[in-house]
Amino acid sequence: MPTFVIMKRLCNNDFIHVLIAEGEHQQQDFKFEISDARKIAKTLSAFSNTDGGRLLIGVKDNGKIAGVRSDEEIYMIEAAAQLYCNPKVDFMSQTVHANGRTVLIITIERSASKPVYAIDENNKQLAYIRIDDENILATPVHLRVWQQEDSVKDQLIEFTEKEQTLLNMLDDGMFISLNQYCRKTKINRRVAEHLLAKFIRYDIVEPIFENHKFYFKLK
Repeated sequence: MPTFVIMKRLCNNDFIHVLIAEGEHQQQDFKFEISDARKIAKTLSAFSNTDGGRLLIGVKDNGKIAGVRSDEEIYMIEAAAQLYCNPKVDFMSQTVHANGRTVLIITIERSASKPVYAIDENNKQLAYIRIDDENILATPVHLRVWQQEDSVKDQLIEFTEKEQTLLNMLDDGMFISLNQYCRKTKINRRVAEHLLAKFIRYDIVEPIFENHKFYFKLK
């Protein structure tokens, strides 16, 4: 059972306005309200699988402070973290009073055990990552990178033909999708996922997100 640390503290207006001035980004998201625990679980998953982050609840997308409407907000967060995240997500909660309203700040640390899955309405477990101000569904390559994180990084002495083909395809600043790599080399998709994940772990290749799609390029 995770430990929830709930801290109630009065802060001046400057504190919350400084945070709001940052806007929404990779480690910060605004929520006017929490009405669906399953949806908020996606954000908890994304923050946990990337660099951590914080939710400012009671703040509109335009940065206007609306305030939380009831104590139900914290219970919705707890439901998202305990019931709809696997593994369960620890978080810290802080209330801030500004402009006569209350903002709930939820802080999530980067998980040491990735992936953290969000459980959807069909009880399907999906992992998300955070890119800029969006929660993006993790690809099978991301999942394989996380699966391989505990394995020993063997020193690469000589590339196989398939590995060298991938490097040649990525030469000269080119980038490719997983599907393009599979079609070009005619190799099994699972093998391609494993190979790309290995190169990412070795800092040879990096994933990039462009036009709502993941590609891979030499790092």
